[in-house]
Amino acid sequence: QLQLVESGGGLVQPGGSLRLSCAASGFTLDYYAIGWFRQAPGKEREGVSCISGRDASTYYADSVKGRFTISRDNAKNTVYLQMNSLKPEDTAVYYCAASLRVSSILLYGLRYSRYDYWGQGTQVTVSS
Repeated sequence: QLQLVESGGGLVQPGGSLRLSCAASGFTLDYYAIGWFRQAPGKEREGVSCISGRDASTYYADSVKGRFTISRDNAKNTVYLQMNSLKPEDTAVYYCAASLRVSSILLYGLRYSRYDYWGQGTQVTVSS
């Protein structure tokens, strides 16, 4: 059974850091594009970052560029999202997702409709 499991969320003060993990089971992530998305209460799901399965190229939403870093460790079948300089507006449930249908991360990497496999989400709360 294909499964993605996120972990690493929690409560952090503004300016702090968290590292989210997305671990896959039942399949290997090597050839999949992996995206991180988030959804705050009352808001639409938003694409945050993605990483290509072919060459590990990355793409970020403007709102997180320079603060978040996505990476993958194929040996561990895991993708990470390092989040630094967190702001209260980063508060949301964060989801990872996998896709074989993202031919261009620039054009499609942050479109949730392109992703087929989703994790259950992990809560990130940024508050003093």
